[in-house]
Amino acid sequence: MPVGTDLRPVSVPTPLAIIHAGNQRQAMDWSLVLTSQGIEVVIEELPEHGWVLLVPPEDHARAARAIALYCHENRRWGWRQTLSLPEFTFHWGVLFWCLGLIFFHWLGEGWAGRLEQAGAMNDRVAATGQWWRVFTAQCLHADVGHLAANASTGFLLLGLAMARFGPGPAMLGVLLAGALGNVASHFIHTQRYVGLGASGMVMGALGMLAAQWVGVLRHQPHAWRLVLGSFAGGAFLFIFTGLNPASDVVAHTGGFLAGLGLGAGLSWLPERWLKAAWFGHLCGALALMVLATAWALALSGWS
Repeated sequence: MPVGTDLRPVSVPTPLAIIHAGNQRQAMDWSLVLTSQGIEVVIEELPEHGWVLLVPPEDHARAARAIALYCHENRRWGWRQTLSLPEFTFHWGVLFWCLGLIFFHWLGEGWAGRLEQAGAMNDRVAATGQWWRVFTAQCLHADVGHLAANASTGFLLLGLAMARFGPGPAMLGVLLAGALGNVASHFIHTQRYVGLGASGMVMGALGMLAAQWVGVLRHQPHAWRLVLGSFAGGAFLFIFTGLNPASDVVAHTGGFLAGLGLGAGLSWLPERWLKAAWFGHLCGALALMVLATAWALALSGWS
């Protein structure tokens, strides 16, 4: 039975018996228990007693047993528990990512599609050893509509991921997630194809957000409902946004699943790491180095 509750009748200027509750929420929960047992109950806040349940004196013993049984059965079930969660809002550094996509599209248009020839994903990556295409393809788009769709969705999702994990870790995470999505697409597609676009990165950001609370379980194991709810919400959003038959569903799925794993891993790190400048700079430098190396290799073989 919760500490601070008292099931003994108290003299009041009414013909009703009092059952003390710890707070309003507890009084409401207990009133539902009594109502389900056919016991009439009134919730009141009395100056002398705080929140109480008023029941007929003849039903007091039965009401006390029902509440005691309810408390016993739910003694390990935390209905309302305080969680210590990191605070974050939105990181406007995502605008630089959007501007980068626009720049690459403008550059590709100016070079009459030759940038696409050098950096687009295709079915010959494994045969030619051009591994860098899994990264460079994420910077290219087929047309303005394709660019606008990825930039608008990515602006929201990546901005939230950057606020949660830091701009450097988030950028490295979505870059790797998009690359893994391209790898999955390469090995699963059986026909010749050309793939390009940042949608794998966008789905990776969604996966990272869906797994952002996994690390809370280290110190607060009762928060598993929060983790499952976040996974479920991310999965529903992925179904609505990532399973368009006209798009590369395999790359989207691979990016989302990779984002789940990367987001879970980052969330498991100590929060002081995610907030540390050195860690953010290291991850951001790795992301830029990987992308710069990939484009240098792509353009060096451009004929």
